[in-house]
Amino acid sequence: MEAVCRKATFDDVETLYTLIEGYALKGIMLPRSRETLGRQIDTFVVAEVEGRIVGCGSLCRLGSELVEIRSLGISEGHKGLGIGSKLVDKLIEEARDQGIPKVMALTYEVSFFRKNGFDVVDKEIFPEKVWTDCINCAKQQCCDEIAVLKMLN
Repeated sequence: MEAVCRKATFDDVETLYTLIEGYALKGIMLPRSRETLGRQIDTFVVAEVEGRIVGCGSLCRLGSELVEIRSLGISEGHKGLGIGSKLVDKLIEEARDQGIPKVMALTYEVSFFRKNGFDVVDKEIFPEKVWTDCINCAKQQCCDEIAVLKMLN
């Protein structure tokens, strides 16, 4: 059961929507509409096992030197198999290809990101994120996510 990561295509929108919505309903990921996913499809990568999408993630550019990993999720039954790490590797490769030296995420899964070479940092060092997304978030004043950062060489 080998996972293969690839760039997402417009044909993947419905599967991405379903996967992300499952996390959003649990309050651990921001929801994304089908329309938004379609507009941002070029920022997504997916993981497939035997031709079926079992994971996804995207990169959001927050400035000339910073991207955020977001919408990182794995379907039930496929967690703990290294698929999340493969997706992060693919997203980091994308950031390198774009010449972006810093990759951040806001997460509840700190140990996962630490295992993948990220360090915990103070989220206030990312004004790009705060003024882009956090300003509109219902959890803005009581955010319980942890910021992580990986510097690319």
